Amino acid sequence: MSRFREIVSHVLASALTIFAVSWAAGFGATLGLQLYDEQYAASILGVALALVFIKPRANQNTQPARLIFDAVCATAALGSVGYIAWGYPDLVDLVLLRPTDGVIASTIAITLIIIGLQRSAGNVLVGLVVLFLIYAVAADMVPTSMEGRATDWQKLAGYLALDVNGILGIPLKIGASIVVPFILFGVLLSNTGAANWFTDFALTLMGRFRGGAAKIAIFASALFGSISGSAVANVVATGVVTIPLIKRSGYGARHAAAIEAVASTGGQLMPPVMGASAFLMAEFLQIPYSEVVLAALVPALLYYVAVFIQVDLDAAKLGLKAVPKELIPSTKTVARGAFFLLPFVVLIVLLFAYNASPATAALWSGASLLVLTQLFGHKNAKPSLKMLGKAVTDTGLAVVDIVLITAAAGIVIGVLGISGLGFNLTLALVSIGGGNLLLLLVLSAAVCVILGMGLPTVGVYVLLATLVSPALVKVGVEPKAAHLFVMYFGMMSMITPPVAIASYAAAGIAGSNPMATGFSSVRLGWSAYIVPVLFVFSPTLLLIGEPGDIALALVSAVLGIWWVSMAIVGYGARALSLWYRLGFGVSGLLALIPAKAMASGYLTDLVGLCVGALLTALHLLRQPRQQTTT
Repeated sequence: MSRFREIVSHVLASALTIFAVSWAAGFGATLGLQLYDEQYAASILGVALALVFIKPRANQNTQPARLIFDAVCATAALGSVGYIAWGYPDLVDLVLLRPTDGVIASTIAITLIIIGLQRSAGNVLVGLVVLFLIYAVAADMVPTSMEGRATDWQKLAGYLALDVNGILGIPLKIGASIVVPFILFGVLLSNTGAANWFTDFALTLMGRFRGGAAKIAIFASALFGSISGSAVANVVATGVVTIPLIKRSGYGARHAAAIEAVASTGGQLMPPVMGASAFLMAEFLQIPYSEVVLAALVPALLYYVAVFIQVDLDAAKLGLKAVPKELIPSTKTVARGAFFLLPFVVLIVLLFAYNASPATAALWSGASLLVLTQLFGHKNAKPSLKMLGKAVTDTGLAVVDIVLITAAAGIVIGVLGISGLGFNLTLALVSIGGGNLLLLLVLSAAVCVILGMGLPTVGVYVLLATLVSPALVKVGVEPKAAHLFVMYFGMMSMITPPVAIASYAAAGIAGSNPMATGFSSVRLGWSAYIVPVLFVFSPTLLLIGEPGDIALALVSAVLGIWWVSMAIVGYGARALSLWYRLGFGVSGLLALIPAKAMASGYLTDLVGLCVGALLTALHLLRQPRQQTTT
């Protein structure tokens, strides 16, 4: 039975990937196949739902009753969602009439999405979806300002399963059409040895400096993380190499795990892909993709600058040396794999120079990777049909969670629309904030961290862009700033205790205490808790504004990051006293505040920069010659 399940799951996973790639490549139109986007999305959802019940899992219950239940659910998923896909043109026109067949198929599909979601994403998101469904049918019974319009189940089920503002809406469409090609690209990178090459490249580039092993993790995770679409996947993919290396260089296990967790989480915030969320953001905001990338660039760079500086200062404080020369690959060896950078060049050129769709750009990048690997190889390994088939299957299995989460996000969006809860929730957040933007940001950040727990990047962003961003935009926050704000704090749930899954995954590899690793991750990733608040108050950090204001904001932000990092680590050119740490901390925070963030912004910048510069000069001038570090 287990072998049969494995075969079926591989067939379904391959079918999902092939259908998604064919759709993204436009083969359907070439063959004269005319489908609504919603029919395509429903087809992908049906296969993904069946897969979540069929695919083998760790610690799986193999009792006959459970196996029969799984088989029935998988069959029902294919049948109900397949019926919706097939009959969509007629069903969508009759949705307000509550057709019996449509209601039955919709009810089965929604029920199976909830059951499948519990298996793929856990209980938190399931509880949230169920809570929204209960609200939709009993909204008129909710007291105070959260009272909404109640909807009978027949109407609600049809609306959620068939309307473009429900399950088959934007999140699922993008998850099915854009995320799948990018996941395939990431799988091909891993299977062709590119992921290992990035680590070797980082090792060659950074290994010769103090604390080089930790800098390797930062560099490699930033490169690979943007494509992977999951902070945890990034931790596992690069951490198995980097964490032991960091530990061997002299860092403790907890510190090594925290470095990898923070670096991997930052990969989801790094343009141009941002774990595929950049494309979703462009759709939500109805702006060109290039605007999203430019807006996200500076905050992401500041994030990594802060991590890099702290790691460097920690290395100096601990007296750590460079990576042993025998562990560093030769420049000649690394140069042979330099062709792995070309697919990224293809991706950027297609997206920016030719304005290609993200899915098309991802497919061409993957194709160029295969061609280049076939021509040059990496460590004598060349792609084969077997490897390509495995990549197709692995992609299908990898996107199941994302498809189900985006479908669940569609349920939430549908309930927000049909019940009026979206307006009520926005009004409630604004009211609780009491007109105080800072208080509203604190409340929103807390909501984002809580709701983002345990979800992959795409799921985090879609959920928070739907629930929290409107409240920020309502009070006048720049839309791009609002959406990046919720994404940052949603991603920070990956390293913020008590449910810091990226930190816990890294702790498992390093053999450190999970909770302690989570708190070390928060310390290391501190900038991501502050910079989003700053770019809400002043979008100059998003490259919005006058060139002079933007330049001043960038320079003062980098210096502020440096000084605050020195205060946190307690080390500069040498150990810092308590008063120096306090001075650097205060001056750094003042310098970080963009001049346009408040009426006295130019004054805070001036004070911060002057005090920080003075403290730096005093610190360097008082340093004994023999303590000079390299």
